[in-house]
Amino acid sequence: MTEAAASGAATTAPEPSDAADLLAFLARVSDTMIRTLDTGESADQLARLVVPRLADWATVTVLGDDGGPERTGRAHRDPARLPDLDTYLAGRRSGARDRPALMAALLSGEPVQLTTLEPTLTGPEALPSLPVRHAVQRLAPSSVVFVPLRTHGEVIGALSLVNAGDRPPHTEQEIAAAVEVARRGALALDNARLYGRQRKVAETLQRSLLTPPPQSADLRIAARYRPASRHTLVGGDFYDAFAQADGATLLVVGDVAGHSVEATAAMSELRSTVRALAYDQPASPAATLVRTDRVLTGLRFGTLATVLVARLEQPVAPDQGSRILRWSSAGHPPPILMRADGRTEVLEAAPERLVGTGEPAVRTDHVTDLDAGDTLVLYTDGLLEHQRTGIDAGLRRLTAVLADLAGRPVEDLCDEVLQRVVCGPADDDVALLVVRCG
Repeated sequence: MTEAAASGAATTAPEPSDAADLLAFLARVSDTMIRTLDTGESADQLARLVVPRLADWATVTVLGDDGGPERTGRAHRDPARLPDLDTYLAGRRSGARDRPALMAALLSGEPVQLTTLEPTLTGPEALPSLPVRHAVQRLAPSSVVFVPLRTHGEVIGALSLVNAGDRPPHTEQEIAAAVEVARRGALALDNARLYGRQRKVAETLQRSLLTPPPQSADLRIAARYRPASRHTLVGGDFYDAFAQADGATLLVVGDVAGHSVEATAAMSELRSTVRALAYDQPASPAATLVRTDRVLTGLRFGTLATVLVARLEQPVAPDQGSRILRWSSAGHPPPILMRADGRTEVLEAAPERLVGTGEPAVRTDHVTDLDAGDTLVLYTDGLLEHQRTGIDAGLRRLTAVLADLAGRPVEDLCDEVLQRVVCGPADDDVALLVVRCG
């Protein structure tokens, strides 16, 4: 086996038609790679772009933050050979990239070419499983070029271009093109990695704040949170439920404007403010929102948010089964009440100002009774506006789904609502809180 570091610069200038074709190919690489922010999908996309133009089959490995493999993409010119390629990637014990000299060259930022492959790379030591060795025989690798994925002075992975059968080793011009492809691909992959890190941090923060709701003998509460999958980051949707000192149960759902780590941090501040104020002074929901407005204005919150605060109060008399539901909404979608007899009611009220405007607002309490078996459904607007549905149409869709789920346990009801309403990736964050009176 011979190893030679390839410089990436061609010794002869390409013909004008060849140069135009190469520029068009590179432009397609750039345009395609910026279309996704998922690291695994980006790795697969890069492998598909270089096959068969630059190789018979290709793999893309993107390193994790700890230097270990994080994502691997692959492509083969013959789709029927993809199972063999997957068998090889999953079953190999070592490969050419594991050679210290080759790894040192890659980490230096230089491409490395192997014009022939030693039998030891496809033998029992490297490929201990017989099915894996058979898969490699069908793949028939004959030569390979390893191109580092380098960006911002850091090697984040490698692009492996493998020729098979009688296809000759890569020319200098092909290696030069591969280097440019890797440069563009590395930028896109690094953006995807950064996006993934930021999203994970924000989502972890968000989920850590969404504590499990309390349970009691006469109240069953279930909650779900689903982050958006089409925004740059998660947003500011939240729910909360806790028992107050006077025995009432407070329920809160809210949605801070924006989709960013900042929106998640603002959500944390808003949720904590409402929780602390409501627990410290178990007043009506409207009074809690008035105090929240005052505190947020004084603390220069500076972010708009919708919030709905609902309070389930204990029956006045021990033999009275009904609970009193009081709620107040700061621009939030209305609660939905599923009666034990199957009726579904939307508890609509005149809209009132969002919190975070910095201006005093009128807050109104609304009251109704909840009997045994009644179910209260609170949610954020991501459940209504999925697939760009309008608020009114989304509300009709949600109430129809809920009517069909009457009598289901609250946990099942939450799961079914998300499955039936949020079909496929979520357009926006969704928070869902369901409470049933026992």
